[in-house]
Amino acid sequence: MNWQKKEIGPELVNEIKRKYGCDPLTSAILVRRGIIEGKDILFYLEDDMRYLHSPFLFKNMEDAVDRILDAREEGERVLIFGDRDVDGITSTTLLYEALKDLGLDVSWRIPTGDESYGLSIEAVEKHAANDGTLIITVDCGISNFKEIEKANSLGIDVIVVDHHTPQETLPDAAVIINCKVPDSGYPHENLSGCATAWKLITALRFGMQPFYKQQVSLLNVRPVNDAYSIEAVKLVNMVQIGKITETVVPGMLSFSETRLGSFLNGQQIFVWDAPLQKKQLKNIFGNGIEFNFFDFQSEVAKQFPQMGDMSLLRLKEFSTIGKYYEEDRSELETFKNIFITFVQQKNNFYGKREASEIQLVALSTLADLMELSGENRIIVKQGLKEINKKPRLGLVDLMAMQKLLGAPIGTEDIAWNISPLVNASGRMGRPETAIELFLAQDSGERTAKAQEIFQMNEDRKALGAKAWEVALPLAIESLKDYNEKLVVAVSTEFHRGITGILAGKLAEYFKLPALAICLMPDGSAVASIRSARGFRLLDFLEPYSELFLDYGGHDFAAGFGIEQEKLKQFLDSLKQFSIAMEFENDSNAETLTIDAELPHDYLKPEILNLVDKFEPYGCNSPALTFMTKRVKILNANIIGKAEPLHLRFNLECGKYKWTALYWKAAEKLGTEFKVGDYADIVFNISKNYFNGSVTPKMVIRDLKKID
Repeated sequence: MNWQKKEIGPELVNEIKRKYGCDPLTSAILVRRGIIEGKDILFYLEDDMRYLHSPFLFKNMEDAVDRILDAREEGERVLIFGDRDVDGITSTTLLYEALKDLGLDVSWRIPTGDESYGLSIEAVEKHAANDGTLIITVDCGISNFKEIEKANSLGIDVIVVDHHTPQETLPDAAVIINCKVPDSGYPHENLSGCATAWKLITALRFGMQPFYKQQVSLLNVRPVNDAYSIEAVKLVNMVQIGKITETVVPGMLSFSETRLGSFLNGQQIFVWDAPLQKKQLKNIFGNGIEFNFFDFQSEVAKQFPQMGDMSLLRLKEFSTIGKYYEEDRSELETFKNIFITFVQQKNNFYGKREASEIQLVALSTLADLMELSGENRIIVKQGLKEINKKPRLGLVDLMAMQKLLGAPIGTEDIAWNISPLVNASGRMGRPETAIELFLAQDSGERTAKAQEIFQMNEDRKALGAKAWEVALPLAIESLKDYNEKLVVAVSTEFHRGITGILAGKLAEYFKLPALAICLMPDGSAVASIRSARGFRLLDFLEPYSELFLDYGGHDFAAGFGIEQEKLKQFLDSLKQFSIAMEFENDSNAETLTIDAELPHDYLKPEILNLVDKFEPYGCNSPALTFMTKRVKILNANIIGKAEPLHLRFNLECGKYKWTALYWKAAEKLGTEFKVGDYADIVFNISKNYFNGSVTPKMVIRDLKKID
């Protein structure tokens, strides 16, 4: 196993330490992980939801809001159509709750039984027969060309709310909200489907407020030597759509000779400290023009009296977000941030409803393996915080089934104990059970649904174990056919609901992209594909799209449906394709990337504060990995109830002694090292909860004996 610790320069570490108030170790880890821009560091050091991007950065969001509000006004029947996995289940739940709360005539549907992924012709026709006029797809829809065409022909508008990678052409939907669509306008491309649906929900709520669609200008005048700088920004739905700066020497230009008139015409204008602003404008343009604007400082001072006497120049020094966006750290930018934050708070933009909703958004983000970068970090941080504070209905029932109540919940608890339960309902063909659980108000009904889901997960485990026995020899046999670059397992014995798990397990086992294909009784085949070694799956699906009944997914997890009579043609083509396959990581040897080397003095319980700072951990944000040199192995015991495969150590690290676990390393004791040896170690640190107390837990990743 290779150990790799990136060399970094002290200048950049010191700069981050100075700018953002980090301790040296935090600064060094940020630099080593390549997190050096303020706009990225923000999401590691902050967790307030006001730092989430505005939903109206989606250029089509206003169209979606208008169409849904029209449906509300006209009493139209609306169908929400989702997917059967955690992301689709949570998306459907949240959007249904929100539209119901807004008074819409809304119903929901997701693929059940053996129905295929995505919107179906049958669902469209049934909605039309029920006098429905609007369908909103969530976590699907971007590849449903013929279904959307059918809806259009029946007079039904379709709003696609999705996050899957689109094909070169887009379906002819009324509106598409998808961060992966080129020119979507949205600055973050890794939202889950549920997060995308939640952006629509928050936009809809803003659409009910007086500021919706209202153009607002923020104006600030400040002296610059013998002249004045006049700056203004224009906002619509709290998103900046224009900016202007004029530098004017008093008496040199009339107001009409500047660009200010056309920029501010017809706007509601807000300033900070109106008396001062009027005085400065009078100095510039004289008494011949009267400015009408609203003093926003006096409005803010009603709620925050301490700000009543503070200038924008002074407030700029207190701006949290300003330090992360150094290039925009102006008085006007400070004014804009205060304005947006105040409007959000006054309209309760992130209130009790959102505290419940963010829990499912976080669940979807983790379950769908979204990169934990950018605003996804705040989504998960806040979601976990709210789960630990008061888990929402449905979620609390699943936590009770898994005996998680009363202990802090982290990303691993979600990944190992909650996501598989929700996913099991879809894998076993009954995803509606999970939605019914999240929507149920009656505690008895929720308990019954949670028990059903728990049993489905047990059934899913049994099917998975049986399928693995069939899949492994098939995959081994397939290696030679696919030039040792792919593994493929095809069988009638696979349940379609576990092909994703099976493909993932094969990919992990062989360290190669893997396909698990279920042959269905109706003559079709359903396939799941999982990537390995950085290979992007959609690259080899798109050339064969004409063969598929449907296909889609992400770069590292995808799937398709195909007629069995076309399957051989596809697999034969794949054999040829595999010859030229190349991997980003063309080595099977595992490399341990080290975040920091810790001296013995750092190995004390307080190190958990550093571990907490870099939460949440998950996709593209692995647990902190440390290295420490020359620790002494005081004792070692082989452990494991079913199979004694693991080791528990006591290690001496200077003044401190640590208990550590080393998985699947029992055979190394007495051969590669023994009690009394000194060793260099690479390890992770996490929390161990017992009887209400928290202690650090060390897990050895690799150990090298030294002389």
